[in-house]
Amino acid sequence: MTMDANVLLKDKNLSTELRSIADKALGGERISVEEGEHLYTHGNLAYLGSLANAIREQKHGDRTYFNRNFHVEPTNVCLYTCTFCSYSRMIKKRTDGWEYSLDEIMDIIKGYDGQPVTEVHLVGGVLPQYDVKFYEELFRAIREHRPELHIKALTPVEYHYIFKKEKISYQEGMKRMVAAGLDSMPGGGAEIFHPEIRDEIAGGKCSGDQWLDIHRILHGLGKRSNATMLYGHIEKFEHRVHHMEELRKLQDETGGFQTFIPLKFRNKGNQMSHVAESTVIEDLRNYAISRIYLDNFDHIKAYWPMIGRDTAQMSLAFGVDDLDGTIDDTTKIYSMAGSEEQNPALSTEDLVKMIRAVNRTAIERDTLYNVVNDFTDTVFADDGKYKGYVSLPVVNN
Repeated sequence: MTMDANVLLKDKNLSTELRSIADKALGGERISVEEGEHLYTHGNLAYLGSLANAIREQKHGDRTYFNRNFHVEPTNVCLYTCTFCSYSRMIKKRTDGWEYSLDEIMDIIKGYDGQPVTEVHLVGGVLPQYDVKFYEELFRAIREHRPELHIKALTPVEYHYIFKKEKISYQEGMKRMVAAGLDSMPGGGAEIFHPEIRDEIAGGKCSGDQWLDIHRILHGLGKRSNATMLYGHIEKFEHRVHHMEELRKLQDETGGFQTFIPLKFRNKGNQMSHVAESTVIEDLRNYAISRIYLDNFDHIKAYWPMIGRDTAQMSLAFGVDDLDGTIDDTTKIYSMAGSEEQNPALSTEDLVKMIRAVNRTAIERDTLYNVVNDFTDTVFADDGKYKGYVSLPVVNN
């Protein structure tokens, strides 16, 4: 458990450097790159947790967000061979994977008709047949079938490839995607921006600068996106801070990022299986430092299917205020890499109870963090009676 921030600052054993960082962060002052690296090398779990939790509660109080979403992964066959990836299958082994047609994707989406989901999350492998025209047609089909469903789709890795294949600029490509129905972009494909690491684990994909540029263009079109960082493999602490600094600078420029999602490297079934995974303590430290460093990001998300429910609950005391969504067993990206959640599905009731168990308030949001339901006063059937959801007016958070 974390200690109170005031108790932390009164600790006589706290170093001058760590005290200075805490004073700055709690006072709303930005910490430097050097101070970010100092947190990684000298910040213990109690210190980092108490500081991150204080910042989290300054921003959100006890509120913890989630949404009701589902994933559609058009294919796990991919042209790229990232060394950390357990999900994709090379073209020469495509019989081990899947490649859905547009009609098959729409059948999956129609399977959620009548269910109170608010978002479809579309991301998958990179193949020539999934080109600009394919996604334009798919986005339009989704919009026509279910206009209110938020389309969060594709990463810069996919967009970079399809725009290059179409011989169009990022600007023209993103305009076409938005015109077809794209609402926002997930944060995947960021991995680690520093070329020293990126070239080794994700060579051939878009560069870190290109990833940032595609998000910059989308933000300029009035749309929002998320950001991620793949950590716990061959990168060093300075590479993590460099990555977050690049995100912080772009956020200063555009204000278009909604949430930051640290993604834990999992070592099952990939070319980096020899690399040991990070410990739970390091996971929690990383969440906390993310919250402290990214002062201009509203939200820090823990993706519970990747780290498991127990660690996700603990993360809520280390700067995290969002647990993603119900998922509904529709993503295989992390289960195939050996995550704790091999069948990642939680009902709304499950998520609410998981959040309540650590004395946080469960808030259902839509993709843009408008409040859909406040579960503060909800009593579920096994509590003796069922009062239903308390619906609030839609407001911007």
